[in-house]
Amino acid sequence: MMLRIRSRDGLERVKVENPNGTKVSELKTIIQKQLGIPTHNQTLSTNQNLLLAKSIEDLIRFNDMSNPNTPISALNLSHGSIVFLAYEGERRVPGPTAFSPAGSFGRKMTMDDLIAKQMRVSRQENPHCELVSFDRDCANAFQHYVNETLAFAVKRGGFMYGTVSEEGKVEVNFIYEPPQQGLEENLLFFRDPEEEKIVEAIAIGLGMRRVGFIFTQTVSQDKKDYTLSYREVLQAAEYHAESGLKEWVTAVVKLEVNEEMGGADVHFEAFQISDVCIRLFKEGWFVTEIKEDHDPKLSIMKKDVVVGVKDTKEVDNDFFLVVVKIADHQGPLSTAFPVENRNTQVTMKALKNHLERTKNLPFVKRISDFHLLLVLARVLDLASDVPALAECVQAQGAVPEGYQILIESMASAA
Repeated sequence: MMLRIRSRDGLERVKVENPNGTKVSELKTIIQKQLGIPTHNQTLSTNQNLLLAKSIEDLIRFNDMSNPNTPISALNLSHGSIVFLAYEGERRVPGPTAFSPAGSFGRKMTMDDLIAKQMRVSRQENPHCELVSFDRDCANAFQHYVNETLAFAVKRGGFMYGTVSEEGKVEVNFIYEPPQQGLEENLLFFRDPEEEKIVEAIAIGLGMRRVGFIFTQTVSQDKKDYTLSYREVLQAAEYHAESGLKEWVTAVVKLEVNEEMGGADVHFEAFQISDVCIRLFKEGWFVTEIKEDHDPKLSIMKKDVVVGVKDTKEVDNDFFLVVVKIADHQGPLSTAFPVENRNTQVTMKALKNHLERTKNLPFVKRISDFHLLLVLARVLDLASDVPALAECVQAQGAVPEGYQILIESMASAA
């Protein structure tokens, strides 16, 4: 089994030979052998907030992996899962490419060899995604919240779900908004693995999958001279790399102020992060600790790359962006139900109000809303009930009477 280890140095991988029998103490030993970090210096957690800890007192709070005898199988870790690592001290992180020295102690390097060993960064002309089409209601619900409630003062983001055609066309039919904190120039996702399992179960039942990452830029960012900031490139590359989907789309929503006309318009833009950027990210080339005086339109490398004819550690972010055409469509779902993880907690009272408001519609239409299904899925069986309901919605078929009675009783109890 392969586990991804996220630390202040970026994303690395370790190989676990016997995942079912491995304990936390043994995982620490594996990390020591493969990454060179002494076991006594390691603090591990499945909670990404570990990387924000500033003191020993902060670290102690992350105790889900503090018991050395806990089997990692009990932590819901599977192939590809991310474990967060904080450690004391310094270490040398190996570079992405190892060179054999030239001369009498190694093979003599030709000019072709030297060129082949260098990482070249150039613009990618064509995206793997031919077109991204947004469901009008879901796109409007997202932009309306950030415009009317947040006033584009802080960032907001989510994961886009939908379908990918054989021709590379992506259709976005709903947006899941994880627990998060939006700042003026930074967006922190506090990802909840249990909630994401429910989201994935609903998506599979609907015949959909995660297809991209969407986020907003704030009004203050509109005054900056970049398309995406370095933080945004890193975050977009992380989620793209995690997905393994070559058609993965990164969408940006921004408010563009027209000073001459005295108004402002909401704009959607779509990109793919280039293949070379994803490779650089996976191989750990990016400097991930961003200094306060850093120019946000530049990406910083740990070692020189070749841009044009120049060796440099600084790359204009635009080199990593591939523009994707945008369209819209009317998808199969509605977006009338309150959205999760916003300022107001969604309760069963919202379900009651929604069912009363839509009582003249067929029952399957009344529940054809991802955000409503997410509320129901928190109390239904994830293995059987959630897929069955989602499949009814996908097929727009009759909802079994037992589910109707159960859902209505849940609403009436509010």
